[in-house]
Amino acid sequence: MAVNSSLTEEKKQMNPPLTDSDVENESQKDADLDEETSEINESPESVSSADASAEKATQGFDSDLEVEDPEKAFVGVMGTKLYLEACRLMEVVPVSHFIQNLDKPYINLNHHCLGPKGVKAIAIALVSNATVTHLELEDNCILAEGAICIAEMLRENSSLQELNISNNHLETAGAEAIASLLLDNMSYLHAIQLSGNNFGEETAPYFAEALSGNYQLKELDLSHNEFSEKAGQLLGQMLASNTTLEILDLSWNHLRRKGTVALGRGLRGNDALKILNLSWNGIGNEGAVALGDALKVNNALVHLDISNNQINNEGAKKFCRSLEINGNLKILKMASNPLTVEGATALVMSVRKNPKSMMEEINISNVLVNETFIKLLDLVCRTHPQLDVIHGEVEGCIAKIPKQHPNPMKVIQNYLKEHNLGLWDFFRNIDKDGNMKIPVAAFRRAMMQQSRIPLDRVQIRELVHKLDQNRTGFVDYSHLKEQKPAQKPVEGEIEEEKKEEP
Repeated sequence: MAVNSSLTEEKKQMNPPLTDSDVENESQKDADLDEETSEINESPESVSSADASAEKATQGFDSDLEVEDPEKAFVGVMGTKLYLEACRLMEVVPVSHFIQNLDKPYINLNHHCLGPKGVKAIAIALVSNATVTHLELEDNCILAEGAICIAEMLRENSSLQELNISNNHLETAGAEAIASLLLDNMSYLHAIQLSGNNFGEETAPYFAEALSGNYQLKELDLSHNEFSEKAGQLLGQMLASNTTLEILDLSWNHLRRKGTVALGRGLRGNDALKILNLSWNGIGNEGAVALGDALKVNNALVHLDISNNQINNEGAKKFCRSLEINGNLKILKMASNPLTVEGATALVMSVRKNPKSMMEEINISNVLVNETFIKLLDLVCRTHPQLDVIHGEVEGCIAKIPKQHPNPMKVIQNYLKEHNLGLWDFFRNIDKDGNMKIPVAAFRRAMMQQSRIPLDRVQIRELVHKLDQNRTGFVDYSHLKEQKPAQKPVEGEIEEEKKEEP
């Protein structure tokens, strides 16, 4: 189906000046629109309410110059009316959730079966929208036609900043449309998710060229596509010149060794990228070594995921040479690689050898370790108290009686009782910035370095997991601000423990 090259022009055609006859037929049009929206899955009352509010706002704009923000009210009304008219012309059922959230910054329309026509109606309504900043359209089968409509809309829209159009079968034509938009720097997007859209090698030149000159985009998700070695070479060249992109997800592609070597070369001179995900790409030892060489000179990357990439002990040892030098990497994910305790030991020793290391987390969760490794880890954590190594079971401990650790919450509770302190005082003393959100690494460091509360590394890790159950990376204690000291604990678990005491 041919797509009109200008959504703005279609919008204008849908809203011609009203004639006398148009005014006479206005009530009939409204009745038709009401009938159409009654097919929406949401309650018809909510849509009728939205239309009534729209009519009221329109009247206020026409007759009352003292409206607080008449232009904004007018735009809101036109967005709703425009969307309903677009749905009529596209012959699709309007989505009530979209209508009800047009005046909000976040709209989630994932899994709504919109199709290319449905997303075109949405694109028309968003051309001049100044409110929506984050739009979710994952898994809607919008195809290349829908992607072209979205790209056209973004050339006119000045508010949308985050867009998710993953798993929509965009194919080559859709990739070309999005890449062209990025190349021209015509949108205000700073984050776009394009995962699972069947992008093959032929689309790599589009993205490489676009991102080499783009100065707006900060986050790009190209995971679960079909990029291979050639794409790695092109994207590597892009990284060498891009100065804006901070997060790049290329997981679940086919970059292999040669593609990753090229990426590593580009990463050497890049000073913008902070998070890189290359998991599930079969990079092997050669790819790991190339990334390690890049980390010897790269001063920007703080998070690297190379999980499930066929990296063995030999590759890990060579990669570790970079960790003895790099002073910026904080998170390293290497789970599901064929490593043994030998590779795990090399990773921990590399941190020990680097006094400048900022490493906070090493994830080797599948690796079976031994008691010698645990002793080494305890020793390293004395000089690098922020470090958390996520490993597998400890060899031999299954047959033994597990070491019993007192509940860390109860240990803290007892300490606070003895010193007549409240939980607010406890957290406030750790919070150096005073913003009531303590970074997990800073919290772990503070707990490891203090000697007043007798907690070991395992207990502190358990405590962190309880205080940051949603894995936000912060211990948030702001909810204690209005509470009196020692009156109410942080976690419900502490209260339960109180009740259990004799």
